[in-house]
Amino acid sequence: MLSSIRNNWFSNIRGDLLAGIVVALALIPEAIAFSIIAGVDPKVGLYASFCIAVVIAFVGGRPGMISAATGAMALLMITLVKEHGLEYLLAATLLTGVLQIIAGYLKLGALMRFVSRSVVTGFVNALAILIFMAQLPELTNVTWHVYAMTAGGLAIIYLFPLIPVIGKILPSPLICIVVLTGLAMYLNMDIRTVGDMGELPDTLPIFLWPDVPLNLETLMIILPYAIALTVVGLLESMMTATIVDDLTDTTSDRNRECKGQGIANIGSGLLGGMAGCAMIGQSIINIKSGGRTRLSTLSAGLFLLIMVLVLDKWLVQIPMAALVAVMIMVSIGTFSWASIKNLKEHPLSTNIVMVVTVVVVVATHNLAFGVLAGVLLAALFFANKVGQYMLVTAKYDEETETRTYTVVGQVFFSSSEKFIESFDFKEAVENVVIDVSRAHFWDITAVAALDKAVVKFRREGAEVEVLGLNEASATIVDRFGVHDKPDAVERLMAH
Repeated sequence: MLSSIRNNWFSNIRGDLLAGIVVALALIPEAIAFSIIAGVDPKVGLYASFCIAVVIAFVGGRPGMISAATGAMALLMITLVKEHGLEYLLAATLLTGVLQIIAGYLKLGALMRFVSRSVVTGFVNALAILIFMAQLPELTNVTWHVYAMTAGGLAIIYLFPLIPVIGKILPSPLICIVVLTGLAMYLNMDIRTVGDMGELPDTLPIFLWPDVPLNLETLMIILPYAIALTVVGLLESMMTATIVDDLTDTTSDRNRECKGQGIANIGSGLLGGMAGCAMIGQSIINIKSGGRTRLSTLSAGLFLLIMVLVLDKWLVQIPMAALVAVMIMVSIGTFSWASIKNLKEHPLSTNIVMVVTVVVVVATHNLAFGVLAGVLLAALFFANKVGQYMLVTAKYDEETETRTYTVVGQVFFSSSEKFIESFDFKEAVENVVIDVSRAHFWDITAVAALDKAVVKFRREGAEVEVLGLNEASATIVDRFGVHDKPDAVERLMAH
């Protein structure tokens, strides 16, 4: 117990605290920006980011992962806020939390195994593009000072780690933010700062029960939004967990993460915050800045609140160019550059799945749509590929006047047509044996194909015997097949 607490919390104290500061600084403008996207006051996003990060540090399934208010979730809230207001958003946030906890108990985290590697790569690449695109408004119609500051910030981020000793101790994104803020204040530059994004809250969040009528009408209003928020939130969280697992070479408990996200969102809704989920960008900043344990997530949330309440006079001075530099670093670090090289080496189907995932996410700004498109395409390509691995060979024994068909491979909806086409129903033979000892029947389409083959042969006057059904195939054929049920066969042949 004690060693587990030490490993999860106190095995990397300095790295976690420093990473927490960097993440908190990066969270502030993001939380404000996402609040503006959703159409709510900046404090709604800031309170949400504080609450979700603190709660998830204790109940989440992945140490070192950052959860807070996110753009993907904010995009889903726009219509609800516009039509019904903030109170309904808070109610939807609470319902989202409940649905995510239910998903955790139903072990829906295990569904991630159906998401192929190419979908994850496409998702990551799309997110990197979206993170970069989100910085473009800060780089358009601005003075040359902004470009100079951004370029200087990127130079600090990438060159500072090369300095012996100190470059390894201090995270370069933090140095970038501190140096550029000091420079902007010293030179009194007239450039956009965090203070221009919106007003920072000046009080601690307080307990708020959403002021909505508790009736069926309210449920009908918030349920569609809550379902969408649940799906997108869990998808992004599961994807982020997969990426952080890879970066840190560790494993995470996905079902615990589902429940943790739910508890965090309930906490957020009760403190006047919006729904959130894991953030790939911030999680990568955390890992790259040296954060590894739950302490980094907790410190990010606490530092965020302390900075907003205590250091607000300094925070509002941070030039947006410094944070743009940090987010450009995140997008460069997030993008899977190897995937471009792999376009030549990987199969065409894998490349198509990856590219379609990227295009759909970028076009719709909805991560769920992209992942759904990728998973569906991957499933279709897989079904088509497996369907090719089915072979039917024929052999004729003149002594017994028996034609034996040997079926090898998988028979299911994708290969059922090829299965039927492999038989010669017009051949005049007395006996037909269909040997399926090296085949497997997966679904009712496969069973229907077997029925069709047997019935067609019988219609031509041949005696048909099906041999070698394995136990699993026999179970489904016995249940749904009609070729060995006289009444059913007669009805089938009558059609």
